[in-house]
Amino acid sequence: MLDNEIVRKIEAFVYSKPRSIQEIALHTGKNWRTADRYVDEIEKNFGTLSTRVFRGGTRGALKIVFWSSIEKINSSAFQERLEQQITHAIRKEDFSAFDLYQHVDDKYKKAIIEKKNLKDDYDGNDLMDIISHTKKQLIIFSGNLSFINMKSKKMTMIKVLDTLVKKGVTMKIICRVDLVGKQNVEKILELNFKNGKESIEIRHQEQPIRAFIIDNEIIRIKEIKEPTGKINELNKKIVIYYEIRDREWCAWLAKIFWKMFSNSIDSGVRIRELNKLK
Repeated sequence: MLDNEIVRKIEAFVYSKPRSIQEIALHTGKNWRTADRYVDEIEKNFGTLSTRVFRGGTRGALKIVFWSSIEKINSSAFQERLEQQITHAIRKEDFSAFDLYQHVDDKYKKAIIEKKNLKDDYDGNDLMDIISHTKKQLIIFSGNLSFINMKSKKMTMIKVLDTLVKKGVTMKIICRVDLVGKQNVEKILELNFKNGKESIEIRHQEQPIRAFIIDNEIIRIKEIKEPTGKINELNKKIVIYYEIRDREWCAWLAKIFWKMFSNSIDSGVRIRELNKLK
């Protein structure tokens, strides 16, 4: 059975350099067929690994496993441009999720637009509901993890995430790990300690997207347009919720995530250094 511990063990082993299936089998103490099945499941369900077969069809065929960010991410010119926009931006204002949304086929997307007063907040009921149905993996692009403080009369986001950890769901997160968001980072990592698991991994990365990828099947992106104070422009805050259920675009955005994640700093390192500040 493929559990979180095996997933992490194989990911860490391959992350340092490409490995053969035989090397992974020896590292995990499994036979070649089991190791190959594990890699196949991780590749399909988590997107962190990719494989390539050399000398295929011969007795000397060799299957190599490597970290997926090594692969070419983009299959079109506009995906190339989008990747450049995302990876070179830092603030959420520097990238519009609509630039991605516009390329998705109508049958795989929907958007909700809400106009709010400046002091109004989002209760997060629908987001908490969709996240609660995660079965295997939740990928999160965040700013300072403020979403974990969402709550309604029926539920809170931290309870939703706690339930997912109990169910064995893995969560990979990139966000700012700084003095402003440190408390949120510690609050969510506490769920690992509480449940005796290492299901949640957070790394420091400043980036412009605020999105969730649920089981590599659903993308949920939030975008806020603030009033500018200029004549004939916005006079109320507009919040747009984009939902995409196109597997190809889910896979593309997941690869963008893994590329960022693999080049980011572990939250534990950042927190230790932040704690030294007086």
